[in-house]
Amino acid sequence: MSLLTAAVHEAMLFAAIGFAIGGFDDLLVDALYLLRLAVRRVRGAKSLVLADLPPTPVEGGRLAIFVAAWDESAVIGAMLRTAAARFDHPDWRLYVGTYPNDRATIDAVAEVAGVEPRIRLVVGERAGPTTKADCLNTIWRAMLADEAAEGAAVRAIVLHDAEDVVHRGELAVYAHHLAMGAEVVQVPVLPLIDQQSRFVAGHYANEFAESHAKGMLVRQALGAAMPLAGVGCAIDRAMLARVAAMRGGLPFDPASLTEDYELGLAIGRLGGRAAFARVLEMPGGQPVAVRAFFPAGLNASIRQKARWMTGIALAGWDRTGWGRTLALGDHWMRMRDRRAILSVLVLAAAYLALVGWGVLALVHWWRGTDPAPVDSALAWLLGVNALLLGWRAAMRIGFVGASYGWQEALWSIPRLVVANYIAILAARKAMWRYVGLLRGQTLQWDKTAHHFPDLSREPA
Repeated sequence: MSLLTAAVHEAMLFAAIGFAIGGFDDLLVDALYLLRLAVRRVRGAKSLVLADLPPTPVEGGRLAIFVAAWDESAVIGAMLRTAAARFDHPDWRLYVGTYPNDRATIDAVAEVAGVEPRIRLVVGERAGPTTKADCLNTIWRAMLADEAAEGAAVRAIVLHDAEDVVHRGELAVYAHHLAMGAEVVQVPVLPLIDQQSRFVAGHYANEFAESHAKGMLVRQALGAAMPLAGVGCAIDRAMLARVAAMRGGLPFDPASLTEDYELGLAIGRLGGRAAFARVLEMPGGQPVAVRAFFPAGLNASIRQKARWMTGIALAGWDRTGWGRTLALGDHWMRMRDRRAILSVLVLAAAYLALVGWGVLALVHWWRGTDPAPVDSALAWLLGVNALLLGWRAAMRIGFVGASYGWQEALWSIPRLVVANYIAILAARKAMWRYVGLLRGQTLQWDKTAHHFPDLSREPA
């Protein structure tokens, strides 16, 4: 009994210290965000609205949209038709990279490309799946061949996934910020709410609503390198060529699990100017953003989160290091990116302590004895954590409510528990995957099945 009491106390103390460190780390980000907001209000700064953007000149240069596709026949046709109907830019071309052993996807792309000449089907030489980065490099080669044949250079490369719902004003936002001197532009990502998976798929809405309305803005204010989301981002053609030269001729690293994240850091290392662009559709409205359904199944979500953890917190740490010397803001943000595995250990300790505390309470009730009192230091830590948790919940409710409305804001609290459960299981999978990579395991595209929304009911 005394051994269990000691174990519960130590687990609770470890979790309380971990939660306090993470809570104050988050609180500092919140403080910087609120400070930024206050400064903007004092200066009278207003949010940029889509209608305020100047018309994109015809001679502004072509935007090349890259979409890597493996086993995407269920969604790629609808995605391409939507993009072709929505893109409002005088000069764009959309490249879809496919594999010779994926006939269904090839046929779906060819059907749309047959009636829309600005959509270009690219079939790689190697059978799939390889990696997403490898497929993107195949598209890069096709774009270079088109440039050479046509004698016209591309202005920037835009990245999208096969399930993305593009925004009508998206290309105009890229063109504007590129013209203002940005070398990489990222617009927000707002996951669509799957009514059949409010908790698993819905927890992505929780995370992106806060990250892409607060975290990325703080990161930009600190001058830290901006990791890309892999969708809804545009990279200046000359900058991507510099990345390619640094990597032996190809801009996307096929040995990376999170090529988008690492690409953003590589651009930062080269001194590229980044812009996280929150341009509103209308005054007081939603931002121009990419929308898509995220994994709705528990196993699919765990696999995706495990890939992110492996690529960012484990293998990514090995590959990207800490960046520029004495760039303290950048170091802090990378530390936050990589704290996922440690956060999961803290979560696991907290849940074990909670279970152990429950067992002890039952034993004491059965025996009619009083439980040992909680020492003052631990009680103080638990009180601080309760305040930090309340603040964290309020922030989450506020940001989710701003993006999705009050009903989804209320759902965001129980989703926290689901997100923790997914994170714990994903961390275990990530550790095993990382060990496999250290042993020389071959990388392969670990993708999930996608579906495209009924746009008669979803936002534009």
